[in-house]
Amino acid sequence: MMEDIRLPKGCSLIHLPNVVDDRGMLTFVEGNRHIPFEIKRIFWTYNVKEGEMRGNHAHRTCSMVLFPVGGGYGIELDDGSYRCTLHMKDPHIGLLVPPGVWCRLSDFTSEAACVCLASHLYDADDYIHDYDEFLKFVGL
Repeated sequence: MMEDIRLPKGCSLIHLPNVVDDRGMLTFVEGNRHIPFEIKRIFWTYNVKEGEMRGNHAHRTCSMVLFPVGGGYGIELDDGSYRCTLHMKDPHIGLLVPPGVWCRLSDFTSEAACVCLASHLYDADDYIHDYDEFLKFVGL
């Protein structure tokens, strides 16, 4: 079970409400309620070709919550001292990735779609793309 996996510093699973009736399922999210920040940006990744990776970086200030709204994918998290990999496939369970955590998505299923809720607007200078620079950023 995902709840049994130790996560890197500051990372956590976020369980959204899941309303079920005869018509199907509905999940919703509210910033500053279900998500621990005001949502400033939303983007999604889909149609990722077999064998390709997404992410493979860390942020200096931006927090993100990732949700698999279709299919599934693997996500590797690394805070410089501890690393783990999860398989995300439940659309009402997201993963909080705070600043200072390296994040890499891979092993996308053919129908996978990942929605990201971000705490900040896009800023290219917030991204750390070099792993050695990341280790310096986290003090290692």
